[in-house]
Amino acid sequence: MKRLIWVLWPSFIVAGIAEILFFTLIDPQELYLFGEPVNFSRTTVYSLGFFAFWAICAASSLLTCFIQRDSSEVNSCMIAANCESRVGRKP
Repeated sequence: MKRLIWVLWPSFIVAGIAEILFFTLIDPQELYLFGEPVNFSRTTVYSLGFFAFWAICAASSLLTCFIQRDSSEVNSCMIAANCESRVGRKP
């Protein structure tokens, strides 16, 4: 649970900042998707944009948490039954 909070909270804040910067420069009514103008309301575009930025930022934070694992976390078995089946004996 702690790692989930480590990922989601900072990515939420950065997504908010990214949305502010992006939509300060770009009007939602002037966006195009696959060559067609976006026909959603401004609020819908802001909401979808925020969730897209949040997903990208969360993926970045998840990658950081994945890379920061030490060797004991990578090589240890999290479930005893899983260790037993892999090694053939009880841990």
